[in-house]
Amino acid sequence: MSNAIVRFGANPPAVEAGKPDNPISGAPVTRLQNYFTDQTGQFFSGIWESSVGKWPVSYSESEFCAILEGKCVLTDAAGKAETFSKGDSFVIPSGFAGTWETVEPVRKLYAIFEAKS
Repeated sequence: MSNAIVRFGANPPAVEAGKPDNPISGAPVTRLQNYFTDQTGQFFSGIWESSVGKWPVSYSESEFCAILEGKCVLTDAAGKAETFSKGDSFVIPSGFAGTWETVEPVRKLYAIFEAKS
């Protein structure tokens, strides 16, 4: 494994397309480009995109997000909603459960840490 700095946009990795399980509304499609995974496989970072839709989420990882484009709403299990749009950054802690709703197509940078059990 190289110890070189990873520049997003240079030598982009393959795009992984997917669809969230059990959408609540819409027919969301996601795209992922994972630029970096550390030697332990516990930390990874890249670019994620989503079309409009809403689906349930349950986080076993902690994720830092920086919204590059679009608008999303995260609502926790108690019903508290937070709206994020271009220029916003936030952390979703491990244990968060609720919904992710992409209101306008989203493109974000992510950095995720998931401890091995």
